[in-house]
Amino acid sequence: MTAVRTPVAPTPAETTAGPVPRRVRPPRWLDLRLVLGVLLVLGSVLLGARVVSAADATVPVWAVAEDLAAGTELAAGDLVAVDVRLDSTADAYLSTSTRPEGRTLARAVRAGELLPRSVLEEPAELVQVALPVQAGYVPPSLERGQLVDVYALADPAAGASADADGSVTLVVEDAPVQALSGRSDGVLSTPTTTVQVVVAVPAGEADEVLASIGGRPLVVVVHESVDQDPAG
Repeated sequence: MTAVRTPVAPTPAETTAGPVPRRVRPPRWLDLRLVLGVLLVLGSVLLGARVVSAADATVPVWAVAEDLAAGTELAAGDLVAVDVRLDSTADAYLSTSTRPEGRTLARAVRAGELLPRSVLEEPAELVQVALPVQAGYVPPSLERGQLVDVYALADPAAGASADADGSVTLVVEDAPVQALSGRSDGVLSTPTTTVQVVVAVPAGEADEVLASIGGRPLVVVVHESVDQDPAG
């Protein structure tokens, strides 16, 4: 005789239990997507660094602070350090690692112009001559580096007529001003105050300049531009 099995009702725990969850695998360091992501990030960083480096590829060079005529002897106050991008032309300009003070300009340069090496080629030999000029005969705008003409007037003590031939003589032409001293502003400044104007002239003409002055009063005339040849 065959026994009949009576079905057993499931317990409450068996009724409420869900499917057995799959075990979550830990991430693999060699996962292809992870490797590709890291490579993309590194590539972006390197590309950005290269772009920034190329944009900031500047070099420090000297620029001119004010207009300076040919023949001007450079001083520290004439130069300003600037950072510019010059690429292959950088060697044509004077780096701030070089100190050009004391060198003479072979041609005129303008304010803000980068200082090229070629402009420091030695021109004809020049000497500096100090000329005593009454303040009333020196333009207030006169500055170092400008081009001037200097005229000698008739000496009133000699009784020369203002209309006499040779009463006004051009003694210095197209000369760069190297220095100024003795000029003052305010109530202490008078037209008879003596201002020392130092100009550069060709060495062979210094004796002739001094002989032409001969103690006569001098007048300084400033050129509008520095773009002239002092030897002209």
